[in-house]
Amino acid sequence: MSIAITLNVNGRDYALEVRPNEILLNVIRDRLGMMGTKYGCGIGECGACTVLLDGRAILSCQTLAFTADGRKITTIEGLEQDGSLDPIQQAFIDEGAVQCGYCTPGMILSAKALLDVKADPSTEEIKQAIRGNLCRCTGYTNIIRAIKSAATKIAKKERKTK
Repeated sequence: MSIAITLNVNGRDYALEVRPNEILLNVIRDRLGMMGTKYGCGIGECGACTVLLDGRAILSCQTLAFTADGRKITTIEGLEQDGSLDPIQQAFIDEGAVQCGYCTPGMILSAKALLDVKADPSTEEIKQAIRGNLCRCTGYTNIIRAIKSAATKIAKKERKTK
């Protein structure tokens, strides 16, 4: 048995047939070929599979694909605009918040979800937003600094466009 769904991933519609028990993570990676979304623990504990679903950070390993029918999904591949990295992606590079890189897509998408609703988050708000994303390499200091830096850059860019 399969279910016909349409997913809007990074602004593009995909018509798919999915099994009732097929998780969104597998559809994104195996069927759509977007490898930035990582398989980590498979039980919703590490955050490596984080994507945005209608702008909200979710764990794609814990989300049945058919429940995303007709909804907007953003993966790390969808943040780049016109050949330029998103300010959050650039801040992670600039602040040295990337080491092995496995957690980075999930961290960046969790940060994006936060910064889309809170322009100037406190350190505690940042910690809360990334609490479901595990990193074994950085100790989180550079990640928090990168998110703060991105918030500042985004605010400056928005002031310039007004």
